Amino acid sequence: MASHRRPKQPSRTRVTVLTATAAAAVALSSQAAHADPSQSKKDVKSEVDSLYSEAEQATEKYNGVKEQQDKLQKEVDDLQDKVARGQGDLNQLRKGLGAIASGQYRSGSIDPSVQLFLSGNPDTYLEKAATLDQLSGKQAEQLKTIADKQRQLAQERAEAASKIQDLSETRKSLGDKKDEIKAKLAKAQELLNTLTAKERAAMQAADDRANRSNDRVNLGDDVPASQRGAAALAAAQSKIGSPYVWGATGPSSFDCSGLTSWAYSQAGQSLPRTSQEQANAGTRIGSESALKPGDLVLFYGDLHHIGLYAGNGTVLHAPKPGAAVRYESINNMPFQFGVRV
Repeated sequence: MASHRRPKQPSRTRVTVLTATAAAAVALSSQAAHADPSQSKKDVKSEVDSLYSEAEQATEKYNGVKEQQDKLQKEVDDLQDKVARGQGDLNQLRKGLGAIASGQYRSGSIDPSVQLFLSGNPDTYLEKAATLDQLSGKQAEQLKTIADKQRQLAQERAEAASKIQDLSETRKSLGDKKDEIKAKLAKAQELLNTLTAKERAAMQAADDRANRSNDRVNLGDDVPASQRGAAALAAAQSKIGSPYVWGATGPSSFDCSGLTSWAYSQAGQSLPRTSQEQANAGTRIGSESALKPGDLVLFYGDLHHIGLYAGNGTVLHAPKPGAAVRYESINNMPFQFGVRV
């Protein structure tokens, strides 16, 4: 079996990510000296891990809402540009009709219908079809064009107003998700602060060992399923040691789906933003034994975590707050299925 060895990662692997996400290496708070004696280090770690998992669930929801917000913002911008262009076209049409009216006025023969149009509501006027008989063919055509343009503009303005309302609601939802994530990370921080300095040092040492395991991981000799999958995996491997940051899509920090989407974008393949959406980005692989390097791997029943299969039962992923992009056993999390992009 071939061994995969990497040089030691630069010091950036120890970068503290978000004030609220600092994992074990935190300053001793005033609460630390008064830790709950009934809560062991193992209990604290288990609860912190659970909070990190919940924060990641909220992060994937945040990512989905953020994507929706970006899409709505573009739609609003496009509609507003379209309305502005339409208003310019309407102004030009009105100028043309005004020129006709001015000529008729100077000759003392301004058409009453044109006069009414210029001073009143063209939609109301044009509903009276008999009035069109009073106009020349050219004038009638111009009036109809203007009225159609006005109706179109009214529809576009209404659509833009609706999209703006949707955008406002989406922004509020985004803020709520952000607050939820921060609250869970802050609670995890508080729990970590209840540990003694020695206990926190032991937890940090365990996390450091997990990061250093990248240097001696054995990926075996599995053949990638495709050239694109191999390229995506290689891109992700170049980011080993980069910190986990919720909502991040690279190139210097990532959350779980941010890493996979970034890696595949380097291979020329666009993926959806969230892990749940990426679950439908290709052919599902139900068996661990059928996975090939470069396949996406989904974890947990709600599919809130994703990584890249690296070979020999190993997944490369952005694990959690306070940790770096690294290899781990696929058995460390509840495997659901793989996806071959």
